[in-house]
Amino acid sequence: MPTVITHAVVGSALVLLKPHDVPLRRLLIVLAVLPIIPDLDVIGFRFGIAYGDPLGHRGFTHSILFAGITAVLVKALMFRNIPSGSKPGIGIVALCFLSTMSHGVLDAFTDAGLGVGFFIPFENSRYFFPWRPIATSPLSVDGFLSARGLNILANEAIWIGIPFVAFSTTVLIVKRILRRKT
Repeated sequence: MPTVITHAVVGSALVLLKPHDVPLRRLLIVLAVLPIIPDLDVIGFRFGIAYGDPLGHRGFTHSILFAGITAVLVKALMFRNIPSGSKPGIGIVALCFLSTMSHGVLDAFTDAGLGVGFFIPFENSRYFFPWRPIATSPLSVDGFLSARGLNILANEAIWIGIPFVAFSTTVLIVKRILRRKT
């Protein structure tokens, strides 16, 4: 998996697509936290849940269904005053879904593990993308605060940071062009 920092940064970048009339600060915080939540599945190790189990690491909490459920719940709890069927309401759900789902997508580009259970609970297979350039971050704080941790951050700067900057720049340019036309 990429580092928790990278997951948060990638999720928060989606705030650039924020619908009108949505509180910026609240949405930014939500979009930064959502891609961290799927890794709470590591708690299962303490309860004897095996890595490859549907409830194990990179299992259900990394699935499309989990991202959808999480997006709807977060919208209902954190943005109650925005009608669910409105454009801003649908936009919030979509951004929360993409932010949560970004975790599993990034994990599927990593070089270790058993893959990601995108379709759990409907199908228990684990998947990786054919191209896996992202180095897997250690799960321990000690492992992260080592030379290996610095190498992983450098790897993420290349494989996630550059696309992140390109995405952000493109969104900002398109927004500026659209503003000029209106």
